[in-house]
Amino acid sequence: MEKIHEIIEKIGLHTNMTLDEIPNIDLYMDQVIQLFENKFGDLKRNDEEKVLTKTMINNYAKGKLIFPIKNKKYSKEHLLLMSLIYQLKGALSINDIQVTLDGINKRITNEDIELDSFYNSYLTLSHKNATDFNMDIEDRIKDIKEEVTKMEDKHSPYLEQVLMISSLVHMSNLYRKVAEKLVDEIVIEKEAKRHR
Repeated sequence: MEKIHEIIEKIGLHTNMTLDEIPNIDLYMDQVIQLFENKFGDLKRNDEEKVLTKTMINNYAKGKLIFPIKNKKYSKEHLLLMSLIYQLKGALSINDIQVTLDGINKRITNEDIELDSFYNSYLTLSHKNATDFNMDIEDRIKDIKEEVTKMEDKHSPYLEQVLMISSLVHMSNLYRKVAEKLVDEIVIEKEAKRHR
């Protein structure tokens, strides 16, 4: 458990693509991949993991996670959506991400959304989430240490670690399940509008 703070430091809680980092000019696919690699490359679990690939981008386009590109170039709006996708794909399926972002894609196409403002709100919430996460980790460490003192093997760093892993995964699953139910609500609302 002593290394937990070091681990948290390495996972880049506050790492997000900011509006200032996204060029106002359209980029080719290789430039998009390089931009994402430069921003998120240090957060990869290992060297084999890829931040973004041509296949991923093509799958996002085929799956309609992003609105159609023009002249093989990606706009600032495409990059903002890909940044959201990068964050969402850690917990949601590609289908769930498509459902979630469908309305935003339509609003972009209809020029009916101020995407920069929406994205800034996302960044503000992400920053707050990271702060809340740090406080939650401290509480969780304290709770786990209390639980370990109740066990016969009171001095087992391994058991502490397993309890922390189990606790974090459980919380992650709870959050993911709520997110999935919210995605399902989007589908239900769409179906209801279709049948009116």
